[in-house]
Amino acid sequence: MKKVTLYTDGACSGNPGAGGWGCVLLYGEHRRELSGGEAETTNNRMELYAVVAGLEQLKYPCEVDVFSDSAYTVNAFEKGWIEAWQRSGWKKADNKPVLNDDLWKRLLELVKKHKVVFHKVKGHADNELNNRCDELARSAIAKS
Repeated sequence: MKKVTLYTDGACSGNPGAGGWGCVLLYGEHRRELSGGEAETTNNRMELYAVVAGLEQLKYPCEVDVFSDSAYTVNAFEKGWIEAWQRSGWKKADNKPVLNDDLWKRLLELVKKHKVVFHKVKGHADNELNNRCDELARSAIAKS
């Protein structure tokens, strides 16, 4: 399997409000940057969308290290929240519906195709690629 690194970030101006997402895919010497946005969305939705958009670029099953500053995204996999949501019919512990379930379901399908490991990084710190994703996401807000 090819080894790919995916950095992601999402941003929102107001929450909800105009939002943007950005991601950087790395494979060997290759680097691809992607971004986009929505006029009315949330920060969490943009964080998730960045991961989905990045993984959707992969044409073949890959080993993917995903780096995100979103505890929402990383903890869903690392702390088993996503399995609990599936077992409960996409309800949270308080019996309220899981938000962004459309993106979670898309992400689950993508994770099944690849060997994905999620890594939490500190946002707005000294991580060059996380900062680049933040720039991409914020510039996408202006275009939304």
